Amino acid sequence: MVVGGGIAGVQAALDLANTGFFVYLVEHSAAIGGVMAQLDKTFPTNDCSMCILSPKLVECGRHLNIHLLTLADVTALEGEPGHFTVTVRQRPRYIDMDRCIACGVCAEKCPYKAADEFNEGLNQRKAAYVKYPQAVPLKYAIDPDRCIYFKPDKKGKIGRCGACEKFCPAGAVNFLDVDQEQQINVGAIILAPGFKAFDPHLYESYGYGRYKNVITSLEFERILSASGPYEGHLVRPSDHQPPRKIAWLQCVGSRDTRPGAHGYCSGVCCMYAIKEAVIAKEHAGADLETAIFFMDMRTYGKDFERYYQRARNEAGVRFIRSRIHSLTLTDEASQALRLEWVQENGDKASEVFDLVVLSVGLEIGDNLRGLAEKLGVALDADGFVETGSFTPVATSQPGIYVCGAMSGPKDIPYAVMEASAASAASASLLSPARGTLVQEKVYPPEAPVEDQEPRIGVFVCHCGINIAGVVDVPAVREYARTLPHVAYVADNLFTCSEDTQKLIVEAIKENNLNRVVVAACTPRTHEPLFQETIRSAGLNPYLFEFANIRDQDSWVHQQEPERATEKAKDLVRMATAKAALLEPLQPVHLDISQNALVIGGGLAGMTAALNLAEQGLFTYLIEQKDELGGHARKVGHTWKGEDVGAYIHDLSQRLLSHERVEVLTGAELIQVSGFVGNFESTVRSGGSERQLQHGVAILATGAHSLKPSEYLYGQNDRVTRWHDLEKRFIEQPRLLEEAEAVAFIQCVGSREPQRPYCSKICCTSSVAQAIALKKRKPELQVYILYRDLRTYGPREHLYRQARELGVLFIRYHQEEKPAVESTMINGREKLLITVKDHILDHYLKIPVDYLNLATAIIPRGLDTLAKFFKVPLNDDGFFLEAHMKLRPVDFATDGVFVCGLAHYPKPIEESIAQAQAAAARAASVLTRGFVEVEPIVSAVDAYLCIGCGLCEASCPFAAIRLIQVPGKGYRAENITASCKGCGVCAAACPQRAIDMIHFRDRQIMAVIHAGGQQAQAK
Repeated sequence: MVVGGGIAGVQAALDLANTGFFVYLVEHSAAIGGVMAQLDKTFPTNDCSMCILSPKLVECGRHLNIHLLTLADVTALEGEPGHFTVTVRQRPRYIDMDRCIACGVCAEKCPYKAADEFNEGLNQRKAAYVKYPQAVPLKYAIDPDRCIYFKPDKKGKIGRCGACEKFCPAGAVNFLDVDQEQQINVGAIILAPGFKAFDPHLYESYGYGRYKNVITSLEFERILSASGPYEGHLVRPSDHQPPRKIAWLQCVGSRDTRPGAHGYCSGVCCMYAIKEAVIAKEHAGADLETAIFFMDMRTYGKDFERYYQRARNEAGVRFIRSRIHSLTLTDEASQALRLEWVQENGDKASEVFDLVVLSVGLEIGDNLRGLAEKLGVALDADGFVETGSFTPVATSQPGIYVCGAMSGPKDIPYAVMEASAASAASASLLSPARGTLVQEKVYPPEAPVEDQEPRIGVFVCHCGINIAGVVDVPAVREYARTLPHVAYVADNLFTCSEDTQKLIVEAIKENNLNRVVVAACTPRTHEPLFQETIRSAGLNPYLFEFANIRDQDSWVHQQEPERATEKAKDLVRMATAKAALLEPLQPVHLDISQNALVIGGGLAGMTAALNLAEQGLFTYLIEQKDELGGHARKVGHTWKGEDVGAYIHDLSQRLLSHERVEVLTGAELIQVSGFVGNFESTVRSGGSERQLQHGVAILATGAHSLKPSEYLYGQNDRVTRWHDLEKRFIEQPRLLEEAEAVAFIQCVGSREPQRPYCSKICCTSSVAQAIALKKRKPELQVYILYRDLRTYGPREHLYRQARELGVLFIRYHQEEKPAVESTMINGREKLLITVKDHILDHYLKIPVDYLNLATAIIPRGLDTLAKFFKVPLNDDGFFLEAHMKLRPVDFATDGVFVCGLAHYPKPIEESIAQAQAAAARAASVLTRGFVEVEPIVSAVDAYLCIGCGLCEASCPFAAIRLIQVPGKGYRAENITASCKGCGVCAAACPQRAIDMIHFRDRQIMAVIHAGGQQAQAK
């Protein structure tokens, strides 16, 4: 059972359902989607949040092995791991879901209006409502607290209204609906109920609730959203006029010890504020002024620092290091707001803004605390579910796991990662029951289309205002009606929504359509969704064509709506020209090796290997060095104080003794061939070579710490890095006894032009070491020189503890780095650090005995692995995942996954969670028993082929080879399972002997000719 239907809960449910388990998904509200459904865009890619989320929701909603229980809550728990009995109370919807056709008549006729919670109260909804336009399930509900029918008259009788019941064409309204309570037997429980946004009414000086133009960050997301209260138009709540200046105030409710606020950092606020400022300028244009008031800019995630620098240097977002102390209304007429603050040099400053956005933190509400109490799950001092660094998704109750923000503030990729990790932990517990309760989907027979004239259905998407705000969608729809072979056209508000999928199925059946074109967003995220839809209607999934009129049109031509509309028509015409020539294709099913290969025997690799083995899957673990443990062996304790060495020892012993794990140390991978389900890797170990057959691979090769050439490192043995100083003091305690001062310098080699990324773990490591030193020797002077102190999440408590213990923090600028020199003071060798204190505006000279450098975490040796498995690296040299938000451990290359430092610098608990997630994703491949290979591959005409070998030499995937044909010499042969359909071989062939299935020459030429028709007409 998964409790909570946000992105974490949805991902956990899908992972489990796709690996052979039946899942109950319990959601408190009327629809799944959570907070991610409320967001406009996501950082750092600026993807439309709903666009990338919607396919997941639809997949979840129509999955045969996921049972949705909406308007439901867990009320009691009995039993033990593997045999829980969960009591679930489902509140009445007052709408029969089997009858509801989501026509909206009930809401249209309902006379009562109430604040719309989904839009954060910025507009109103009816008592009969659907949560949001793309909701899953897309079924209406009646709010009994607002419905007039349930409000008694003076005599105490109810039933005064009933308009919805009277006008509902499907007879779906049922006012007699009552609470339903059921006991459900499950083996494991995953908690993913999300978080509550902090209520900023506590900050009276900010005027939230008094000043109309002071809003929260979540309210601002709804203002920006195409499905929001203002349809994506950036306007002020007070007068619905566009603002000219917007300010963001950071740390509202976070990093604050006042009663009612929280001492921890909420972790995501800096990035979402930067994103909102960037997107606001896209909406309003370059004339919009944006300013972010902050204490420390915590852009610590993958590509976050780049996003921050682009916002500052390219988008023109101002960043002002200050905490606003007061906010006042300039006058009633303008509703403008004056902000006052103290600058770094101590001078007072003030400025007037049209709109102020409060970057509110994340917290756990009383309802979730109550849920934890019912389940007997321990909470930490901040109210989040208590977890350990080595068990990041396990709660205090065996068999109950947690993911997402209920265990601490985190962003979407981390929540998704933890969701997969929790599913892996559950699967390990329940592996004997895998496949016992699941159902297999049965599709209707495919309609034969080979001998039929093309009958094309064209569906044009508004995508809220993402498309319709620029492109004249009705005009495109009517133009599509005039195109050859088009038999049906329609336009939809959100073509990816659950109701539109049903409309497409009905249109196919009612109009005998045998081809479908969708003009919408991007096939990268949505093509599988629409292919699944038309297959459910009896059409082959490859009789579908996508016209991308968002990414390739409305987004890039926002200032030219008329020309954008003409281009949309061109794209639709080209898509229908190709669709008319599409042919049904059948995927290839291949048997697979159900073994896994994990490369890298560090903490992440060991975790992934053990989890796979505990799920019943045989795993090879290869490690280049002679012992397991990797860089974690150098770490004494986690930031929470857990003993890393003891855990590594225990984990190693469990692996070495496990019957489903074979560990190869001192081993080197020298060759890889094959494809998902059927890889063959050659490993050299102990002077001999060995071939390993495996269906999946997990890359967990770790990373290294930079050895710098600055700050006297390598020249003076008093300058160390990372854990070297900690180790020296443990081995030689006399050195600490004699020391008078120690310093740490942060961002050595990170956040610089050659490495424009934050190494994420450095600040926490230095602060934790500083605390340990002050506890061992309170009189020791300890200095930390930093640029932004990034003790994100609950690590903020360490920062506060360090200050209380007397650790001195001195901020420096990149342009004015500290200088270090050797010196003698009173006959003792010292290091003299010169650094400018920007608060005092004065250079400080600090004598210390030892200097420890927090150097950059850098990738090394990943190029060879990347070539072996045909996976990409990002600009910094780390592995590049398939999708930064929703596929954080997958590669675009099927069957290959990533975890640990090879993906990006991260702390131990995140490496372990990512390793478990990679194991979950790998298990979803191995437990199927076969692999389905997409048939979009090259086809070789052996009669035209001359065996020149250019195709083999050109193929980046080793998916085509020369074979000897008796009496004819060599001829090219496609390896279907390895082919990615890129077309390089076809382009290289001098004989035109290679054609690309689904992108055949005649199909491409039809597209080209259709694209030129309008140009010729002009």
